[in-house]
Amino acid sequence: MTAISTHPIERSNVREARESARTTVVVIGAGINGISTFRDLAMQGVDVLLVERNDFASGATAASSHMIHGGIRYLENGEFRLVKESVQERNGLLKIAPHYVKPLETTIPIYSTFSGILTAPLRFLTHKSGKPQERGAFLIKIGLTLYDTFSRDGGTVPRHRFVGRKKSLAQLPALDPNIKYTATYYDASVHDPERLALDVLRDGEAAHAGAHALNYVEAIGMDDTGVRLRDRETGTAFHVAADVVVNASGPWTDITNESLGTETAFMGGTKGSHIVLDHPELLDATAGREIFFEHSDGRIVLIYPLKGRVLVGTTDLEADPRQPARCTDEEVQYFFDLIAHVFPTIKVDRSQIVYRYSGIRPLPHHDDTAPGFVSRDYRIERRKDASSPAVFSLVGGKWTTFRALGENLADHVLAELGRERVASTVGVRIGGGNGYPKTPRRKLEWLRDNVGDTERGRVLFTRYGTRAADVATFLAEGDDEQLVGDALSTRELLWMVENEQVCHVADVVFRRTSLAFTGNVDAGVVRTIAGALAPLLEWDATRVAAEIDDTSAQLRDAHGVNIAAEVPAG
Repeated sequence: MTAISTHPIERSNVREARESARTTVVVIGAGINGISTFRDLAMQGVDVLLVERNDFASGATAASSHMIHGGIRYLENGEFRLVKESVQERNGLLKIAPHYVKPLETTIPIYSTFSGILTAPLRFLTHKSGKPQERGAFLIKIGLTLYDTFSRDGGTVPRHRFVGRKKSLAQLPALDPNIKYTATYYDASVHDPERLALDVLRDGEAAHAGAHALNYVEAIGMDDTGVRLRDRETGTAFHVAADVVVNASGPWTDITNESLGTETAFMGGTKGSHIVLDHPELLDATAGREIFFEHSDGRIVLIYPLKGRVLVGTTDLEADPRQPARCTDEEVQYFFDLIAHVFPTIKVDRSQIVYRYSGIRPLPHHDDTAPGFVSRDYRIERRKDASSPAVFSLVGGKWTTFRALGENLADHVLAELGRERVASTVGVRIGGGNGYPKTPRRKLEWLRDNVGDTERGRVLFTRYGTRAADVATFLAEGDDEQLVGDALSTRELLWMVENEQVCHVADVVFRRTSLAFTGNVDAGVVRTIAGALAPLLEWDATRVAAEIDDTSAQLRDAHGVNIAAEVPAG
């Protein structure tokens, strides 16, 4: 995202941070892990300022596979602690964030019985990929049995099950008839990762009056007393004194440390890409399940239904965080090949791709370890000079464990400050997960009582969970008009500006809604949203045109969606 400053106006929250010029902790990076740390510290009553150089949850957090999972394949890496923590956190998120985190039935197609028994121990010991050899039913059975042991939590998810070819094809007729078995187990998916991150952030802001979050503000330096920041919207630089700095900038951790005056080589992220298909036949073929399997190159890949589309991923390629991550044509062909591998009769082509995206995983430096075997666990590095604030750098981390990670990182900060923990995030419901109805009947009753059992009401409920009641009340307090059918209205846009720090059209189409992800953005939608934001953010005609151009460029360059030809000249 390139900041646009054709008509710069300083935001009130940035002005307050600049004028205050003091906090206790500065957290740099508002991905899910930085946001989780921010919330945890706020709940301890710590003054904390969260800054993000782009929009909230716009980096690696927005480029995930939309999975909340224990990581069954991490067992092969010997990462038993991580798997245990991950499945515990997955089970917890199903309870505390039910508005976004849903159970996900997952099926593994299996082509052999004993394949991989000889090579698996070698991969476990050396973490080298070697010549690809698929994992057979015997190995998968062992892995799923271990996974069940970690996963059980009062019946949160069912145990795995194995069935043979005949039953497998009866349940999933489009599967490759050459399979011998399928194994089915349960994990979870996160339907709106960016909105879940935003919900956690808003909970942090509400927890303590001294907790503030700023998007489009970057860290540009550090001195003996604190951090130098710059508002990318106006170009204004200012200083904030702090006792502790947390670098939670994900794959860009080393780059951030360089900006703070220290050379580090903690990170070694890899690129993961995905495509989103509008393909009813493939959608039906999944029968509502994630299809999770090993492709011919040994890479674990996935196909699963989401928001009426089919998400396909992912790759695992070395990447440079200084360069933008892009889903290439070669990766698209890889995805088509893996679809053909498991659903051989279903044809796909590029015209069915409505969205593509790529991100860099915040993995540690890994020398010659194969990307698939690089640890998905995290660690915390501390640096303290005698005359400057302590700096904690987060190395690693994954979506599923964000709550536990934020707690761990906050504990390090509290110890540095000599303060005691006064609250726990364990079991604390997140935002719109509070009072979330547990049954279809309760959901219908909630809709009728709070937002209306209409398409618009259901959109609000899906987008905000039970926070939709507050949004609906706000919408009813003034004139509200449709902008993008039932998907967005004028007063909801105002709500997003006033409560969710929307600064750009791109914030709306990529992260506050699913319009881009589902392929529901065209030139008219971009123009309409830009025009509606103009009076709310005091944009002139030049700024509106710049916003349209910038959003169109992001859609084209980062996501393979070309709407430029639809925008009339002038």
